[in-house]
Amino acid sequence: MAVRAVRGAVQLERDDAGHMEQQVGALLTAILERNGLTADDVISIWFTATPDLHSDFPAAAARKLGIVDVPLICAQELDIAGAMPRVVRILAHIESERPRAEINHVYLGAAAALRKDIAQ
Repeated sequence: MAVRAVRGAVQLERDDAGHMEQQVGALLTAILERNGLTADDVISIWFTATPDLHSDFPAAAARKLGIVDVPLICAQELDIAGAMPRVVRILAHIESERPRAEINHVYLGAAAALRKDIAQ
């Protein structure tokens, strides 16, 4: 089984804990579904949030989805002038037999503009 990395991002409409849980949960679900994964295939997940998000930890959404025995970490994204606001990004390390070129990176909504080269 190979170790792969899968990326994703979502832009939130507002800084609200319930909204963050919903949107990050949708992003994680889409990443798992589009790559044929289960929680058992996930090795670890890095979450970053732009500095304008304060309402909750993005990793809390993963725990509520049942991803409970996977190492998770949250960090703050760089505060770059002109960067898209209210964005949560994910870098998940997974076990998969898929070749690297067949990994589906998921950028939901307006966040698709962040990585047009790999967004599915």
